[in-house]
Amino acid sequence: MMIIPGFVVSIVTFPGVVVHEAAHLLFCRLCGIQVHEVCFFRVGNPSGYVVHDAPSRFRDTLLICAGPLFLNTVLCLLFCLPAFIPYRIFGREDDVLVLFQLWLGVSIGMHAFPSTADARILWDHARTAARRNEVLAWFSFPLVGLIWVANLASFFWFDLLYGVAVGVGLPTLILDLLN
Repeated sequence: MMIIPGFVVSIVTFPGVVVHEAAHLLFCRLCGIQVHEVCFFRVGNPSGYVVHDAPSRFRDTLLICAGPLFLNTVLCLLFCLPAFIPYRIFGREDDVLVLFQLWLGVSIGMHAFPSTADARILWDHARTAARRNEVLAWFSFPLVGLIWVANLASFFWFDLLYGVAVGVGLPTLILDLLN
């Protein structure tokens, strides 16, 4: 197994970092949460961040913390599917635009999973909300577990596998179902 420093992966897949942080920012704005500072990309750890007020409602916490999972996944598919059609159907493996779109989509997909810090915040807020019998909190516990597992598995390139599964696997499945 090849070990590549995280900052190198972040540089190569920087569009995913930018979209990830933009998703946090978008959901802060949609939930009416004040944002104090945004860094869409930097070489360092973390490679991006959004500093905002703490949400008072669990729903807002869930949207802000898990927003990148939704947005990055959807954008990964939206970028890769139109590129994958000429790649797969017409054999355009050497088309620079097709390869660029696939790199962009997979890069975005690789950064879909929230960080362990987001998982910790979501876990703490979910436990509090569950004590108040908020049903949404109970349904979020498996999501928190998935985020933790995905972050641990990123050592084994799970983030890349996820980006490829969404950006190449789903388009393959869609095209196979259409044929």
